[in-house]
Amino acid sequence: MNLRAATASGYVRCMRIALALLVLGFSAVPAHADDDTPKGEKGRPGEKGTLGVGIIVGEPTGICAKIYTRDDRAIQLAVGEAFISQGFQFDTDYVFHPWILQDRDSFVLPAYIGPGIRVVDYAGGNNAPSHFAAGLRAVVGLVFDFKNVPLDAFIEVAGVLEYDFSKGAGVGLNLGAGVRYYF
Repeated sequence: MNLRAATASGYVRCMRIALALLVLGFSAVPAHADDDTPKGEKGRPGEKGTLGVGIIVGEPTGICAKIYTRDDRAIQLAVGEAFISQGFQFDTDYVFHPWILQDRDSFVLPAYIGPGIRVVDYAGGNNAPSHFAAGLRAVVGLVFDFKNVPLDAFIEVAGVLEYDFSKGAGVGLNLGAGVRYYF
């Protein structure tokens, strides 16, 4: 099988999956759409800050942040070392929290989904030259959002469709878990 044809086939499959995830995310019913519900009563704690900063372990391993633009929407980013792909990675996502899986007295467990971008400066390894790649991400994850302390813990997976400026188009997968403190 031709390598270029296999890459193109993978590209088309990844694009279909990313499009399906985006349609699902945009068509989902928002978890906190009822503005009559007092803050802190259901869902995300009202007294918790909107900016969270912490660490992420996985791909990448480094620093992460999340800022809530609404109760059910946020912008998240991560920057750090991509150990598996050997490089320095930056990614950012616009995530929706359409489903609350658990809402207890001490925590909320929403799922999130959203589109994003990724930029990687690959280190090269094995005497290969370093090179640059940029692409699109489709991320899904879970947030264990504590109500009594300004912390959350998360786990996520993201499909990546990228263009490597020395190798061409490709697909990838990012996995990560981390914790954030909210201000």
